[in-house]
Amino acid sequence: MKRRSDCPTNYGLEHFGDKWSLLIIRDLMFKGKRHYNEFLEADEKVSTSVLRDRLRSLEAGGLIRSGEDVVKKSRIRYSLTPKGIALLPLMVEMIIWSGQFDADSTVDSAFLNRAVSDRSGLIREIERELKLAHL
Repeated sequence: MKRRSDCPTNYGLEHFGDKWSLLIIRDLMFKGKRHYNEFLEADEKVSTSVLRDRLRSLEAGGLIRSGEDVVKKSRIRYSLTPKGIALLPLMVEMIIWSGQFDADSTVDSAFLNRAVSDRSGLIREIERELKLAHL
């Protein structure tokens, strides 16, 4: 992936800096989605061409990987990589921020309270679960 600059913010944005990429990461991290059709079913209604492009981009950037589904061999299963799992603190911070400023946020209040009161414990717990499920 050719970078526009060596700025750390730019590096992050080139890997996950669009709405759809972050929503795919969200679905993998928090919603247990692993297949193309599951991503299409998200409330945000991504188009098939955008979804295909973002999945390829996330894979090229090393944030996710695709592989054969263990149950249905003809289906592709997406997983987070260690680099993708490392985005967990950023995602938790975004959820906290949204929970504070979005009156219509659907974030579970118990999750938000735990994220605020025991952020590091919550992140360690989710990270452990993600590693078991994805690596």
